[in-house]
Amino acid sequence: MSDTIDLHCHLLPGLDDGARDLGDAVAMARQAQADGIGAICATPHIRVDHAVVIAELPARRAQLSAALLESGCTTRVLAGGEVAADMLGRLDDRDLKAVTLGGGGRWVLLEPPAGPLDDRFEAAVHTLHARGFRALIAHPERHPGADLIARLARLVARGALVQATAAYFADPRTRSDMVALAEAGVIHVLGSDAHSSRAGRRVELVAAFESLRTVEPIGPHLGWVARVAPSAIVEGSDPVCPFSTERITT
Repeated sequence: MSDTIDLHCHLLPGLDDGARDLGDAVAMARQAQADGIGAICATPHIRVDHAVVIAELPARRAQLSAALLESGCTTRVLAGGEVAADMLGRLDDRDLKAVTLGGGGRWVLLEPPAGPLDDRFEAAVHTLHARGFRALIAHPERHPGADLIARLARLVARGALVQATAAYFADPRTRSDMVALAEAGVIHVLGSDAHSSRAGRRVELVAAFESLRTVEPIGPHLGWVARVAPSAIVEGSDPVCPFSTERITT
């Protein structure tokens, strides 16, 4: 699949635990281009252990975009941030809007705290929605629990969407757990959650999309997962999911 959007990537250099320097960031963008990714939401961690200054992010993106243009890389850099749930009380609406995915003003990539999803995280999603935003829940596979699917289904029913990490669908060690989430209808979009070109996950999505072709209910709707939903998210609109979680007990 070509011209997709990576909604979760730590691309901006020298800000958090992502790209080490400008060269690393350019190499990450080249990985994306080779994978058919047309645009990346640069999503630095917005949390207490990373001193990211939100007001500086537009200039940081502009610097990287200029370097990509000079290098001949066509990948576009879009706005974003990975906002820790416990940061919501520290950020005003202007700050939140500045880190919405694509700068669309609506969708916030929301990072759950360590451990299983709990009532506090559900309350954080509700708070975000009450402020006029919507939650794209980041990497649920990191927060396993006996009621993970049921909690995700409740949050989806209340207007949230869920982003899973693409590399785990292609890895035989983690694929079965990821497929279980996809079969439950609680995965809507993928992101690379890549941090560097030098180690760890690559900026790639296509292998995960291919691995989902035969997985119901996502398989018949890969175009929505890969293009329609990400495009709507970065534009600030609400994508209408073509599959549901109605069969999940909540």
